[in-house]
Amino acid sequence: MSSSVLICDDSNLARKQVIRSLPSQWDVDVQLAKNGLEALSVLRTANIDVMFLDLTMPELDGVGVLEALQQENISLPVFVISADIQPEMQNKVLELGAKAFLRKPINADTLTSTLQDFGIL
Repeated sequence: MSSSVLICDDSNLARKQVIRSLPSQWDVDVQLAKNGLEALSVLRTANIDVMFLDLTMPELDGVGVLEALQQENISLPVFVISADIQPEMQNKVLELGAKAFLRKPINADTLTSTLQDFGIL
């Protein structure tokens, strides 16, 4: 059975890099969003199993998305992928419900092991 994955990043290059880093053995249907508002729209209308979320985006940033997910009781594993590696930001997103914080650019091996750690693979 395939998983539905949402990749939210304002950078087309970054979205493609995440797609290329997904484990080859993982049967996924990938949906894309360019900002937090688009991501929330997808999450409200589609059944998404896993989301990869950037933090710095126009319209609505990753923190805003995590806050909205809590307010709307939308529950799914969210993995933040960001170049903002400040410990305060990492702690904040984890407190808001993100499963893990992954450094941008994403490393395929790190992504695979993280998904395995959370029982997604």
